[in-house]
Amino acid sequence: LAVKDPTAVERANLLNMAKLSIKGLIESALSFGRTLDSDYPPLQQFFVVMEHCLKHGLKVRKSFLSYNKTIWGPLELVEKLYPEAEEIAASVRDLPGLKTPLGRARAWLRLALMQKKMADYLRCLIIQRDLLSEFYEYHALMMEEEGAVIVGLLVGLNVIDANLCVKGEDLDSQVGVIDFSVYLKSDDDIGGKERNVQIAAILDQKNYVEELNRQLNSTVSSLHARVDSLEKSNTKLIEELAIAKNNIIKLQEENHQLRSENTLILMKTQHHLEVSKVDVEAELQTYKHSRQGLDEMYTEARRQLREEAQLRQDMENELVVQVSMKHEIELAMKLLEKDIHEKQDTLIGLRQQLDEVKAINVEMYQKLQVSEDAMKEKNEIISRLEDKTNQINATMKQLEQRLQQAEKAQMEAEAEDEKLKQEYVNKSESLQNEFSQKEKQLLQLETDLKIEKEWRQTLEDDLQKEKETVSHLRTETQEIVTLKKEFLKLQEKNKQLKSICEDQEAALQELASKLSESKLKIEDIKEANKALQGQVWLKDKEATHCKLCEKEFSLSKRKHHCRNCGEIFCNACSDNELPLPSSPKPVRVCDSCHAILIQRCSSNVP
Repeated sequence: LAVKDPTAVERANLLNMAKLSIKGLIESALSFGRTLDSDYPPLQQFFVVMEHCLKHGLKVRKSFLSYNKTIWGPLELVEKLYPEAEEIAASVRDLPGLKTPLGRARAWLRLALMQKKMADYLRCLIIQRDLLSEFYEYHALMMEEEGAVIVGLLVGLNVIDANLCVKGEDLDSQVGVIDFSVYLKSDDDIGGKERNVQIAAILDQKNYVEELNRQLNSTVSSLHARVDSLEKSNTKLIEELAIAKNNIIKLQEENHQLRSENTLILMKTQHHLEVSKVDVEAELQTYKHSRQGLDEMYTEARRQLREEAQLRQDMENELVVQVSMKHEIELAMKLLEKDIHEKQDTLIGLRQQLDEVKAINVEMYQKLQVSEDAMKEKNEIISRLEDKTNQINATMKQLEQRLQQAEKAQMEAEAEDEKLKQEYVNKSESLQNEFSQKEKQLLQLETDLKIEKEWRQTLEDDLQKEKETVSHLRTETQEIVTLKKEFLKLQEKNKQLKSICEDQEAALQELASKLSESKLKIEDIKEANKALQGQVWLKDKEATHCKLCEKEFSLSKRKHHCRNCGEIFCNACSDNELPLPSSPKPVRVCDSCHAILIQRCSSNVP
């Protein structure tokens, strides 16, 4: 016979016991018909079986005093894997009567059963087998397939409603012994199969109802979210409606105000029409008596109209000239600003290019010439602008004189009108007798009156337009005065910039002269170095006689060495001297190659 694995037998036995305990608990709870208490025997047996299942294959942990073997460690992991289990773990830790980890584990199992989430919590543990391997052996029930089967059986416990009091119980000292007498078959069990079928049907119905409840809860939560969004949108719409109503009320008030203003305007216009009608009737009566005077007035008004039209044309032409002059002044000002900015840029460029003055000296002279030409052109432009401003001032004075003349002419015309009115009053008395004869000419006179009214209105409109043009010209003169002030300010700035430019040009010239001097010195040094590079000095012992006079060197006849040809002469033979700009004293020169001689100490002199 093949020997069976004892751990496999233990797992199978524990699985069967779990099946029997869960089945018995569900059947008894359904027959009991109400919530279960902690004193209910099948419930106590179920917790004992669960303890044995969780303890199977548990690793022994060493402590300071003894070996420890508890199921609280793996159950405490559920808090990290399943966030909803944090409440259970916190409440278990806060219970005052619990002192051992086993008591905490028993309290945790009871709270999980009351929450109907024991299967969910243990399923999270079984999935994380790499974490469970720290607490269980590889052959433990929770590490094998039997653990998954037990978790599936625990789902059926969601049918049971349990009301357990954990706070007052002594969970630390309970003895976990399985009572097998509860699970032995009797004769009554054979007759209760039909009852079991009914219980299974009821359980299925309860599960279906719970699933429906969960779905309904999810739909209710979604509907609550929709209701919240709809309430928010409704509040926004109500606010917009209130704003729209306020706008409508304001518009209605404005409409009422406009209507009231319209009625007032209509009343005023009617009143003006009635007054004008009365005036027209009076004027008609006077006009009937003064036909000849009106004809003369008409010719004079026509002549004045022509004169005023000519004056208006002259004024418009002068206005056009002034506008063109203004544009030219603005363009000249812009050109001046551009030139000033360009000068500033060139000055900044000159400051940055001081290190490269050697290569840019020639360009600097050219730029100075160009800047002088530009300054001449600018001075010419400034003189032209001054001439134009003088012309504008002269034209403005002429326009003011013409305006004064036009006002005088207007005053004279008004005086003549008053005289004519007085004459009309005197003549009206004499013309009353002729009233009957001139009734036939009324229609013609009315038409003439309308024409003359139109002419008068046109003349008044022209006068108003001319007044407006005069005011516009005055504003333009004020603008020209402001432009003059700005132009003077710009001239002052230009003078300041000219002075700065001249100072900088003088500084640049000084720098250029210093650089040229330093360049000449450097070239002299380079020439001396080049002459010395290819030559070899003779030793003092070898250089004993002069090359020219062949006399021996002494204190009076000192040695002079040529840089170029390398020959040695005495001071009597090398009398040729040349002045150099870099040295204060004249320099001795070689007779053969005309190079600079260097004095050496003779052999006798230290």
